[in-house]
Amino acid sequence: MTSEFRITVRENLAKAEVRANFYRAMDGLMTRRLDQFPDKVELERLRTQSMAIRANALSKLPELLEQLETNLTRNGIQVHWAETTDQANQIVLGIMQQHNAQSIIKGKSMVSEEMGLNHFLEALGIEALESDLGEFIIQLDHEAPSHIIMPAIHKNRVQIAKLFHEKFPDIPYTEDVDELTQLARRILRDKFYAAPVGLSGVNFMVAETGTLCLVENEGNGRMSTTAPPVHIAVTGIEKVVESLSDVPPLLSILTRSATGQPITTYVNMISSPRKPGEKDGPEEVHLVLLDNGRSNIYSDPELLATLRCIRCGACINHCPVYVRIGGHSYGTVYPGPIGSILEPQKAGLDVHGELTQASTLCGACSEVCPVRIPIPSILNRLRYDGVRKDAANTHTVGSGKRRTLSEAATWKTWAWAATHPALYHTGSKLATRFKGMLPTNLGAWTSVRTAPKLAESTLHERLKALGVDHE
Repeated sequence: MTSEFRITVRENLAKAEVRANFYRAMDGLMTRRLDQFPDKVELERLRTQSMAIRANALSKLPELLEQLETNLTRNGIQVHWAETTDQANQIVLGIMQQHNAQSIIKGKSMVSEEMGLNHFLEALGIEALESDLGEFIIQLDHEAPSHIIMPAIHKNRVQIAKLFHEKFPDIPYTEDVDELTQLARRILRDKFYAAPVGLSGVNFMVAETGTLCLVENEGNGRMSTTAPPVHIAVTGIEKVVESLSDVPPLLSILTRSATGQPITTYVNMISSPRKPGEKDGPEEVHLVLLDNGRSNIYSDPELLATLRCIRCGACINHCPVYVRIGGHSYGTVYPGPIGSILEPQKAGLDVHGELTQASTLCGACSEVCPVRIPIPSILNRLRYDGVRKDAANTHTVGSGKRRTLSEAATWKTWAWAATHPALYHTGSKLATRFKGMLPTNLGAWTSVRTAPKLAESTLHERLKALGVDHE
């Protein structure tokens, strides 16, 4: 039976225009990142420092979260804890109901995507408008993000121009990028002014000072967090760092790894609501801290490294699988290599375990990860957890659910043969002698490879064509 994941992959592989869009975008992102790190020694030093900062924070996670809550509360920011996405959605709804708010304007937030917040609010008749340009584009087209940094990266300029013309027919058609951007700005400007509540994500939370750090390029994040009278920030519990001095190294490697920029246009440090005498800023600031499986990941020493992620997207940009199948093929909020290890751990291997197979284990992701997450090793661990017999001995949700009797029997037979040398060598000789009887069509395997029985004749023909004597 073909899985939904495989069906989606086949459909997306057939979309030539989308694949071309990904190739162009990924090539540009990889080149820009490379240009930002001309000194390889400095790059590796910064990666090691960033890894140490994140590892240190995770080693003290419970204590730092308590310190963060204490300092945020002292600063006037209200802290809310949510174990599940349903609880997080209810918290946001409750805050909005306290202010009779029927609309919310959002800066970019992958955690709000994880919560399914837009659909939740819209089902209740509440408008949830994305203000990040990429998010705004895909919201118009009723799509999910295909990338954690550039949500509309699967679309090109012409596709976006046609979409804008379809949704706003009174505005003249244009394919000029600057004009399209200005069009979105004009539409959103009044929304910023009128919105009673603004929502954002958080890049880092500083336990030492009770500060929320948010980086972005368009200014929509700053508008969403300062123009409305109420600001709600949503983030995962793992985003905390110990001290303010930890932030600059992380910002330096985050922006260069993500978009190939030395620094983002806006760096927002939010430590309190508007104070007496200040002319702008929200009257209330709320922080919603979401668990959603993160505590379970935290409990496993080997899988803990997953939570070091700073959401730069570098692993995605360099992944040969992602570039070919696109972000929507994964069917999850977080695509690519980081999604292939994070999503199965959050939802369970029985739900997203197949994503652990969506990798060649080439190691490109771990080579560029700014915090040195060993993604291939974690993928192998999750693959093992999916089929292990002693599922009760691991914290991973859904362990053992991918184990099948046929596969278990096959490997058990192979292991038995491999431990009996005489039988193994005899079987190998027989397989070689009678290789001509092997089928030429072995399904997906031979769709990209030469069947074993054809390999010798193919090699003979190629060497003969080259004039090589190989007898």
